[in-house]
Amino acid sequence: MSLVSSPDDVFINCPFDAEYDPLFKAIVFTVFACGFRPRSAKELDDAGDTRFDKIMRIIGECRYGIHDISRTELDPVFGLPRFNMPFELGLFLAAKQFGGDDHSKKRVLVFDTEPYRYQRFLSDLNGMDITPHGGDQILLARGVRNWLANASRRRLITDLAIAELLNRFRAELPQLAAEKGYDANDIPYVDYEYLVTDWLLA
Repeated sequence: MSLVSSPDDVFINCPFDAEYDPLFKAIVFTVFACGFRPRSAKELDDAGDTRFDKIMRIIGECRYGIHDISRTELDPVFGLPRFNMPFELGLFLAAKQFGGDDHSKKRVLVFDTEPYRYQRFLSDLNGMDITPHGGDQILLARGVRNWLANASRRRLITDLAIAELLNRFRAELPQLAAEKGYDANDIPYVDYEYLVTDWLLA
């Protein structure tokens, strides 16, 4: 069963490996801290739901989309790059272009590590504003906050305040996780969401 969709839903398209995990968690934290709801393929573990169907459904339900196309390294086993992130960005842009009036209101944020690096591997995006994060969680969080404020035209907590909150949460997370019986380095995704929202509410 899918979540009930909301105008505040934000699709997150990024790598889900251990190396990227701190950045992914920073995005999730920032989206919640700004009053929006993060959506991703991690939200529901259902063997009867194919990944493609899940992604298409979430894209259809989200007005906002955050896409990080920075993962271009070759897989050490197969020697091939991962194309999932550019593929899902393409699906989101296609929904915006061809999905009718509702989907034409979709808003897109694209991250890469450097401002113009994408031109060397995804030149069809030339002319789009790509936001660099340099692999830095705070830079990424501030970029997410500033984009959400611009895309939604809402008055949000400042980017400097987001950075301060994120730093405090990261410092307290090991103790918060231990109190709930989790390994701070291996918190199930849905439980991480609860830790974030409970902390922000407190």
